[in-house]
Amino acid sequence: MRKSPWATLAVLALAQFMVVLDVTIVNVALPDLQADLGFSPDNLQWVISAYTLAFGGFLLLGGRLGDVLGRRGVFTGGLALFTTASLVGGLASSQAFLIAARAVQGFGGALMSAAALSILTVTYAAGRERNIAMGIWGGLAGLGGTLGVVAGGVLVDSLGWEWVFFVNVPIGVALLALTRSTVADSRVVSDGPRSFDLAGAALGTGAVLALIYGVIRSEPLGWGSAQVIGSLVAGAALLALFVVVESRSSAPLVPLRLFRSRSLSQSTLVLGLNGGAFLAMFFLSALFLQQGKGLSALETGLQFLPMGVAAIAGALLATQLLPRFGTRPVQVGSALVAVGGLLLLAQASADGSYATELLPGFVLYGAGIMGVGVPAQISALSEIEHADAGAASGIINTGYQVGGALGLAVISSLATAAATSSLADGGSPTAALADAYERGLLLTAVLGLGILVLAAASRQLKPSAEEIAELAVAA
Repeated sequence: MRKSPWATLAVLALAQFMVVLDVTIVNVALPDLQADLGFSPDNLQWVISAYTLAFGGFLLLGGRLGDVLGRRGVFTGGLALFTTASLVGGLASSQAFLIAARAVQGFGGALMSAAALSILTVTYAAGRERNIAMGIWGGLAGLGGTLGVVAGGVLVDSLGWEWVFFVNVPIGVALLALTRSTVADSRVVSDGPRSFDLAGAALGTGAVLALIYGVIRSEPLGWGSAQVIGSLVAGAALLALFVVVESRSSAPLVPLRLFRSRSLSQSTLVLGLNGGAFLAMFFLSALFLQQGKGLSALETGLQFLPMGVAAIAGALLATQLLPRFGTRPVQVGSALVAVGGLLLLAQASADGSYATELLPGFVLYGAGIMGVGVPAQISALSEIEHADAGAASGIINTGYQVGGALGLAVISSLATAAATSSLADGGSPTAALADAYERGLLLTAVLGLGILVLAAASRQLKPSAEEIAELAVAA
């Protein structure tokens, strides 16, 4: 029996909404998690990084598994893993238990998200129908990120931090029940070998984990410690092995020839820096608002809300400006706006006014990051053949997630060092937190300046409205 394409869209869009919701909803629960499970400032970031690392590390593998094994089966498996890990996360009574659950959540989310995008691509014909479907799918995902901070605040204040995980369970169970009747199965039919490149997935993810672990341990142990040096060397060695394996694989996760495209390489770096800046800003601001300014989780979520609205407006405005001005001016202008927002946020004090110190910075930053991201995604695919669009899209998404985890690790560690130094000099805990927040936001602004430099050196494109819609679908 033929499945209704719009029922398929409803299931897939809600699943993606849940995945993106989980990125932001957990941030407002961090102070409660830290107090209840005894997280140190260094280890707390792993609640976020474990998810983003696993998600970014297995997106490419998820797409390949769906092509070979069947997209509906991989989507269902990822959804079941995500739902089960959400239940386990809410029941966690130790740091290690929670971090492990978050990693499994990220793995499940990667399988689910990659398979969902493939299903949408084969369900809808290229053109208006697919553009509408992708617009709804992407719009719900963006809404999930915006609503996550408010929903997280409501759940934490009324029921406890456990419910930012438990909330996924009934949604996941309902979607699992509906998937078989609404989503048709499909796969790539090929006479060639059914290869998954598990070695590439393991080496790539292991390399990034080792590098991030080394960065995190540098704050308490020092950069010259054997543990830090060993972790960084291991990460570099695994990365080199990853490149060797990918260059020899008959079905690589990352076709290295794609990096001959300057636009793809440069745009992936821009999106990685953008992801690092966003996660670091969000992580530091959530702690500052609750621990520095004494706000509740719900109040914190509401103070983030204007940034989400500004991000949606920034994406819409960038889409309108691109056909007129081209990618480079839009990206440069947006990067300047984002850096300006970060510099404003860095000046905030624990007893300052939200309306004058935080709101302008949140609004500028929200609008700026989307004005950077939209042209970067379009530029990344501008030199890629249609047959390689899926692989290139996986590289872009992976770059964003891994860049987010690395950026958060570096900036959080350096911000923690500022707080430690302040306390050692006799400062109060509130003053130490303010020092950490200021240093963290200034370092985040440095990432923004890196984006600005790359944007200024990027290739200028002036796509039509139709080309923007086509490239957005491919991304």
